[in-house]
Amino acid sequence: MKTTHTLPGPRWVPGLLALLGVALLPAGPVRAQTPAAPPALGTGPPAAPVPTSPWTLQAAVDYALAHNLNVRLNQLQAQSNGQVLRQSKAALLPTVNLNATQGWNYGTYVNPVTSQFQNATTRSNNFAGQAQLVLFQGFQLRNTIKRNVLDYEASLEDTEKSRNDLSLSVASQFLQLVLAQELVLANQTRVASDQAQIDRSNILLKAGSIPESTLLDSRSQLATDELNVITAQNQADLARLALLQLMNIDPAVAQGFTIEVPALPDPDQEAPYVVDLNQTFQIAAGTKPEIRAADLRVQSARRSTDIARGGYYPRLFLSGSLSTVFSSSQSTRIFTGDSTSAQSIPVFQNTPIGLVPTSFQVVTGKQPNFQTLPTRFFDQLGNNYGKAIQFGLQIPVLNGLQVRTGVQRALINERSAAVRAEQARLTLRQGIEQAYADARAAQLQYAAATRQVAALTLTQRNSEIRFNNGLLNGTEFNIAKNNLTFAVSNQLQSKYTFIFRRKVLEFYQGKPLTL
Repeated sequence: MKTTHTLPGPRWVPGLLALLGVALLPAGPVRAQTPAAPPALGTGPPAAPVPTSPWTLQAAVDYALAHNLNVRLNQLQAQSNGQVLRQSKAALLPTVNLNATQGWNYGTYVNPVTSQFQNATTRSNNFAGQAQLVLFQGFQLRNTIKRNVLDYEASLEDTEKSRNDLSLSVASQFLQLVLAQELVLANQTRVASDQAQIDRSNILLKAGSIPESTLLDSRSQLATDELNVITAQNQADLARLALLQLMNIDPAVAQGFTIEVPALPDPDQEAPYVVDLNQTFQIAAGTKPEIRAADLRVQSARRSTDIARGGYYPRLFLSGSLSTVFSSSQSTRIFTGDSTSAQSIPVFQNTPIGLVPTSFQVVTGKQPNFQTLPTRFFDQLGNNYGKAIQFGLQIPVLNGLQVRTGVQRALINERSAAVRAEQARLTLRQGIEQAYADARAAQLQYAAATRQVAALTLTQRNSEIRFNNGLLNGTEFNIAKNNLTFAVSNQLQSKYTFIFRRKVLEFYQGKPLTL
C-alpha cells in the first residue's frame, strides 16, 4: 500500500516553524557588535515613524538594544546599585544634626536654666547640634563599600547579559522570518505549478488522453496548495510580529517593515564544521558577562561574611554637641540710675549713761536703683551656651547570638554564590556543546536533504512526464510532488539551524553578530 505525505500546510508548517523556534533558542549570551546608547530616563520609544527601508540584522539588533524595555530596566537597576554604593561611601563621613524646639509650660515645671521648680506660664526654646564620627566598627563600613562596588559591577554585567540575550533573540527571530518568507515563496511556486498542470490536464482531457478524475485530483491539489500559501503567510506574519515586539515597535506604525535577506551560503559549500570546544569555552568563560557577574557575586558574598564578622568587634565613636536654651521666666536686675534725694543720718556718742546725740550729721550719697526685667533672647542664648565632646565604646557581649547567626548565614550565602558560579560555567559549557552538536547535525542533515532533493527532483520530473502521457494517475503524481516539497522544507530548516548555531558558537568565540 502506498503512503502519502501531507503538503506544507496546516499540518506540518506550524510544526516546522515551532521546531525551528526550539532549535534557535539562545544557547548563551552574545555581545552586540555596536551597542547603542540607552535612552534618557523616563523617555519612551520615539514617536517618529519607523524607517521602511529593508532592515539588516545589525540594524534590527541596534534598534532593539536602544528601545527594549527589559534592557532599560536592567540599566535602571544598575543605576540604583550605583546610588547604594554612593551611600555606603558617604557612611564614612561624620553625621551632623541640628535640633530646635519651642514649647510652653503651664503650672509647675523645672526651669531649664535654673533647674528649679517654679509655678508659672513660660515659653522655652532649646537649640542643639550633634556630630558623631565612627572611629572603628570592625571594618564593617569599608567592607560594605567593597561589597557594594562588586554588586554594582555585577549589575553592569547583568545589563550587558540582557543586551546579549536580546541580540540573540532578535537574530533567532530574524532567521525565523527569513525561513517563513522562503516557505511562502516555495508554496507560491507550487500554486503556479499546479495551475500550469491544470491547464495541461484540460487539454489532455479534451483530447481523451486522461480521465476526468485526474483533472479533479489536480484541482484538489491546487486548492490544498493555495491553503498552504495562506498558512505560510500567516506564519510569516507571526514571525514578523514577534520581531517587531522584540524591537518594541508598534505594528500599527510599521506597515512597511521589511527585512533584508542576506546571501547565506549553503552548509554543504563548506568543509565539515569543526570547533575546539575547550578553547571556545575558555574564551567564553573569560568574556561572557554572566560568568563575570557570577564571579563578582562570589566576591561580594565573601565581603558580606567579613561584614557579619565585624559584629564581633567593639565599636568606638567620637561625638560632640553644642547646645543653648531660652526661658521666658529668666530675669535680670538692670541698673536704672541713682536716687535723686539724699539722707542725713545723726551721729551719736557713746557715754557712760548711753548713746547721746551730737550736733553732727552724716549726709549719705545717692543710692542706685535696679529693675528686674526678663533676660533678652540672644543674651540667654549666649549665657547658656554649652559644649561637650566624648568618646564612646560599645563592646558586644551577648545579643541573642545575632552576630554568630549572621556569620553562619553569610557563610552559607557565600557557598551558594560559589555553587551558582559553578553552575553558570556548567550551563555555558553545555550550551557550547549543544550548539556544536546541533550545528554538526544540521550540516549533515542538510547534506542528506540536498541529496534527497536531487533524487526526488528527478523522480518528480519523471512522474510529470508519465502523468502527461497518461501513464501515471493524479494521486501518484501528487505523492511525488509532496515528497519533493517535504524534502525541500527539511533542507531549508537544516540550513537555517546550522547558520544560527554556527553564529552562536562564533559569538562564544568573541566574534560579532553578523550574517
